[in-house]
Amino acid sequence: MALDLLKQQRDGLIFSMYNEVFAAVDLCVLFHFVALGLLDQQFDQLLALQDADSPGFIEEVIKLFCQESERTLGELSKHLSQPVVDYTKIDAYVHQLKGSSASVGAQLVKLACMNFRQACEENDKEGCMLALNMINNEYYRIRSKFETMIQLEQRILAYSTKHQ
Repeated sequence: MALDLLKQQRDGLIFSMYNEVFAAVDLCVLFHFVALGLLDQQFDQLLALQDADSPGFIEEVIKLFCQESERTLGELSKHLSQPVVDYTKIDAYVHQLKGSSASVGAQLVKLACMNFRQACEENDKEGCMLALNMINNEYYRIRSKFETMIQLEQRILAYSTKHQ
């Protein structure tokens, strides 16, 4: 019974991440609301890869995503603080972050990266700073949800192991 409740909590959390609404910045830097969830169907594909033989798969993928994202966000902040901005280098970091976000289904981070890349193409430092702020907000929001999900996964695994 406790195992079923833990699984229901985890599934409810994941469901909520598909249905959150966010305010996005469009390419003209005008705010509008877009009904998108934190996650897209790519996350479903990751969930499908986790099985009894690899119970920590999702946790490992999420931790790698978070470690790499935080390193990349630090690099972006560092490069944007320079008096002369190398937009080509910044764009390469944003492209990498966009790819890793897409691979875990973090669609709001991915969309914020798309706005950032547009600002890079325009050599718009202020636009890049705004886009980085949006990426940071969306990244830390999904990271918090991922941390809760991992805690639930660990509890489910511990309970399952204990009661076999």
